[in-house]
Amino acid sequence: MAYSKVVDADGHILEPRDLWQNYLEAKYQARGVRFRFNDRGEEFIEVDGKTFFGSGDGRQPSGRLGVLGGIGGYPDMDRAKQSARRPFNYMDGAPPGSMDPHERIEVLDKEGIDVALLYPTIGIIWEEAVADPGLAAALCRAYNNWLVDFCKPYPERLFPVAHIPVHDVGDAVAEMKRTAKLGVRGFFLRPDITDNRTLGHADLDPIWATAQEMGIPVAPHVVARRFNHPLRDWSASLASHMNAEETSGVSALVFNLSMLMLPVQACFTAVMTCGVFERFPRLKYVILETGAGWVAHWLERMNGKYKVGKSFSPLKEQPEYYFRRQCFVSVEPDERTTPFMVKLLGEDKFVWASDFPHSDAEYGAVEELKENIEGLSDTAQRKILGENAAMIYNLPM
Repeated sequence: MAYSKVVDADGHILEPRDLWQNYLEAKYQARGVRFRFNDRGEEFIEVDGKTFFGSGDGRQPSGRLGVLGGIGGYPDMDRAKQSARRPFNYMDGAPPGSMDPHERIEVLDKEGIDVALLYPTIGIIWEEAVADPGLAAALCRAYNNWLVDFCKPYPERLFPVAHIPVHDVGDAVAEMKRTAKLGVRGFFLRPDITDNRTLGHADLDPIWATAQEMGIPVAPHVVARRFNHPLRDWSASLASHMNAEETSGVSALVFNLSMLMLPVQACFTAVMTCGVFERFPRLKYVILETGAGWVAHWLERMNGKYKVGKSFSPLKEQPEYYFRRQCFVSVEPDERTTPFMVKLLGEDKFVWASDFPHSDAEYGAVEELKENIEGLSDTAQRKILGENAAMIYNLPM
């Protein structure tokens, strides 16, 4: 029987401010994630006793969207009104469905979405500030336990994706095994270099081996950065060199959102060229929140470079072979190039993602996606809308 459900392969939640107070182990309570306010009423994050995301002393400018308001965002919210509200804090950007599972189901019903796979929001920023492997593992355990509880009321519609720390490989494997028993359907890894190791480093092979053994996909997802932005100088320049504050703020915001994809692309390239897919041929790897139009070009580029560097490569086949065998990529609802990517790489390679409730998401995503893939066969449309995600994430059929 054909799978007819619509699956959002990359939805998000907004973690409640008190999540880590309620779920973090007593040993780490004093070092957990905290939401604080400076004397201007601007919100910031504190982790391990240090100010991380924002300015605790109130001396740094909050920016156009405030320190934390732009992280969660509010799909379709009037940006002019958003700019006028200062400070624009975390809860100001929390739409219905971002923190409450019952409200989320109402949003899904209105949007025509049957199933959502859920990723973090604060979880895509705090790792940058944590160097202690034990604390990182504890913060992930707390979040994963909360997310499992969040999804429990709707076991056929809301599915958790576990946040896996990579500082300590033993901790990572232990958390993968623990959360698999709790019913998670995927593993989220930070795509960045950690302790001078990319995710392609052989030291991390136990992580890939565990995912392969369990048949659970791994998805290095886009993350936000405060300190180690790969193009920080460019971003800072855009935010300061124009005379009009609003214009420069918009330029920096659009630039940063556009460039979020670069580390995910670099991570995929490192994992590919370091031979992870060669060593783990049954591993399922999902590329999220980068769009899909670049993938065909990038595979051709890697294929070409492989020709000249084949004798130095651990790969026995050209990169495109491994992508076709075990990789998948999410398309954005507004991508008009999706039919062309399907023609080039096949209808089995693509899922779609809403990114709700982040500020670059929009309501009406399913309808927009359907408009952009309406020229494909019914089978291909069904696969992109949900069938591929059901297969990749082992969802109930």
